Amino acid sequence: MLQSLAGSSCVRLVEQHRSAWCFALLVLGYLLYLVFGAVVFSSVELPYEDLLRQELGKLKQRFLEEHDCLTEQQLEQFLMRVLEASNYGVSVLSNASGNWNWDFTSSLFFASTVLSTTGYGHTVPLSDGGKAFCIIYSVIGIPFTLLFLTAVVQRIIVYVTRRPVLYFHIRWGFSKQVVAIIHAMVLGFITVSCFFLIPAAIFSVLEDDWNFLESFYFCFISLSTIGLGDYVPGEGYNQKFRELYKIGITCYLLMGLIAMLVVLETFCELHELKKFRKLFYVKKDKEEDQVHIMEHDQLSFSSISDQAASMKDDQKANEPFVNSQSPTSNDSSLNN
Repeated sequence: MLQSLAGSSCVRLVEQHRSAWCFALLVLGYLLYLVFGAVVFSSVELPYEDLLRQELGKLKQRFLEEHDCLTEQQLEQFLMRVLEASNYGVSVLSNASGNWNWDFTSSLFFASTVLSTTGYGHTVPLSDGGKAFCIIYSVIGIPFTLLFLTAVVQRIIVYVTRRPVLYFHIRWGFSKQVVAIIHAMVLGFITVSCFFLIPAAIFSVLEDDWNFLESFYFCFISLSTIGLGDYVPGEGYNQKFRELYKIGITCYLLMGLIAMLVVLETFCELHELKKFRKLFYVKKDKEEDQVHIMEHDQLSFSSISDQAASMKDDQKANEPFVNSQSPTSNDSSLNN
């Protein structure tokens, strides 16, 4: 008896705080996923880093042995300056001296990466004025970009997602949930093909040092707005039609970002995902719901009362046993 009561009380406690328990599990799962990623990256990349360090150490030692007139301190100062310039997108290599980072097309590409929050980091402002302008430009431009993308996605998703799903649901009688799931999968496949697979094949041909995996990696890192900056197109030596190539990449990034947002919005509108997300949300208090209902009722009270009055008049007019004489005529007949 006591065990059944205790079990029922525990079940009741879990049901009452179901959202809090789900949120706690979500936080725990996210932390475990971070730890899992750290363990995998560390185990995979640490040996390669060690090999690279050993190789660089051997090259440095060999260079010092071949050039006795140069001290190790002078070499390290030179390398520090070269690395500092490289962080600003300036290279001392002769095959890269012809590429300017701040011509119009490169600046347009940089502005698009800043406003889309991709931020490759291969090119950064050098002057204090450029840094100050970048802050002001981003503070205004990033919300403006979000507004622009939201408006574009809202218009596109009506014609790409909602109307096709509604058409198959009404015209052919299919279940709306099933049609929405199939449509989301087809739309995701088309987006992956048009903005990942095909561009990756094109980049692997146009970029001399990229294979298909590296090109696909660049497409994913860019359109997911991660923007690590280890692969940036159009920076190779003697790149043909570099200005036109940079403009094309800028258009690709903008269109790909819109396509990604349309796919994400399509998946977010699925009934199953909506139901799953609600597990982690805080439920509204009953007072808030009552206030919302009262506000809604106050807005529609006049129209409802008018409809009720008209319905009451119609009902009286249709009743067969209602006397149509006025009260004054009834009083006069009683007096007579």
